[in-house]
Amino acid sequence: MSATAAGALLVSLLTFAAPAPAQAAVPATIPLKLTNNSGRSEPVHVYTIGTSLTDGRQGWADANGTFHAWPAGGIPPVPAPDASIPGPAAGQSKTIRIPKLSGRIYFSYGQKLVFKLATGGLVQPAVQNPSDPNRDIQFNWSEYTLNDSGLWLNSTQVDMFSAPYAVGVQRADGSTANTGHLKPGGYHAVFNALRAQPGGWAGLVQTRSDGTPLRALSPGHGVQTGALPASVMDGYINRVWQKYTTQTLTVTPFADQPGTRYFGRVSGNVMHFTNGAGAVVTSFQKPDADSVFGCHRLLDAPNDAVRGPISRTLCAGFNRSTLLVNPNQPDTSAAAFYQDAGTNHYARIIHDRMADGKAYAFAFDDVGHHESLVHDGNPRQAYLTLDPFS
Repeated sequence: MSATAAGALLVSLLTFAAPAPAQAAVPATIPLKLTNNSGRSEPVHVYTIGTSLTDGRQGWADANGTFHAWPAGGIPPVPAPDASIPGPAAGQSKTIRIPKLSGRIYFSYGQKLVFKLATGGLVQPAVQNPSDPNRDIQFNWSEYTLNDSGLWLNSTQVDMFSAPYAVGVQRADGSTANTGHLKPGGYHAVFNALRAQPGGWAGLVQTRSDGTPLRALSPGHGVQTGALPASVMDGYINRVWQKYTTQTLTVTPFADQPGTRYFGRVSGNVMHFTNGAGAVVTSFQKPDADSVFGCHRLLDAPNDAVRGPISRTLCAGFNRSTLLVNPNQPDTSAAAFYQDAGTNHYARIIHDRMADGKAYAFAFDDVGHHESLVHDGNPRQAYLTLDPFS
């Protein structure tokens, strides 16, 4: 899940799937049932946008699942074609079709979203930027990949927590899985808990001029925009660095490969990881809060077999504050998460308000399978349910 920087271009979206098998079992499009249980009277606008897995073009899909490539953009960015699909009215359902893409399903209440095209591609909403034209629109999105290996569909809070919704899939055997529902009253409880959390976390909440809460920014965006103090994780990060100056951090990044282990020790400002032969395989400068919350920069995680898996493990340990209490990572037991005062309170608060405890509150929340994701290799139907705000 990418944390979209202000004004950033949609160049690519995370693909959850493994490479497709030689023979496809999944049709070119599948039905997506949209259900509006929001209780809101405003019209709903739905968008399916993403990158074609056939030829890599960016574009959008209409209600029938037909893919349309975006036209050329400009400098400054020019308005994108209207890709909106009328959503279901309150209390109603509507079925559209979604094609094989790696992309997002946006939905907005009351107003259509503003999308523009630059020379490099689509400019997505970036509401951490106060001048973004979508700043006062109530909206959210789900992320999905549909390919020959199946469907991966999640609810995400990696960039923000906003309009509540859940996702689901009907599997090939007819059973249904869903995730993303909040506990009763959970929507406003998230905002109230952030406002009550000392240390500047209240600054993540964005409201309309009348005080109506619209969303909470992720802490990474909060740090980047000054809404959350950049020093908010310094104490915890310093304690971790001090601990592993004299102790060893053991990372076993692959659950199915218990023999693959790496050993971290801090020297000065750097944590070096060695393999079983004692050779240094990768090193990390002491991260800052932005690197921790975004799982990037000083905790960059390339798509490789060594640094990326170690980094994602470190990132999960920092956000969940398990690195001081367990020198063997990843720690996948939710009972140990978020127990230190120096933790990702945004992630803690969201997970605590989810009906099944699952969420994508930071980029590598899937470490240990704590993410709000549904998947099937041959899906019959997908679901997106707009949930009540109260």
